[in-house]
Amino acid sequence: MSDTDSDPETRSGTLETMRPNPAWNADAHEETVAALAADGLVFRVWGGDWCGDCRGQLPDFAAALDAAGVSEDRVHQYPVEKEADGSKTGPLVDDYDVDRIPTVVVERDGDEVARYVETAPVPIAIYLAERLRE
Repeated sequence: MSDTDSDPETRSGTLETMRPNPAWNADAHEETVAALAADGLVFRVWGGDWCGDCRGQLPDFAAALDAAGVSEDRVHQYPVEKEADGSKTGPLVDDYDVDRIPTVVVERDGDEVARYVETAPVPIAIYLAERLRE
């Protein structure tokens, strides 16, 4: 766990929506799985189990991470709540400028190398894999 995650105010939690979708076909996404499996990547995932977009997108992303053999210590989940004004609150939301969910930030050596935000035109794993291969 990083120094930030050891602080009770920023500690990562768990999201039910990050349970891998058993129907996701890793064989159909070999290049995506390979890109996500790269050494040294850390995945930070903000989402809400109450969020329809998260429920629709995160299980497939979790399945891709699982297929890539990404260990749990490299995946940090940050449950987010929605306030009455539509703003999002939760661990590290302000630090990472998270205003839409799901948001996934990929880091290597503490530096952001890719970011997926709710409205990208392709699934999370594919979108991030394309960025990681660039």
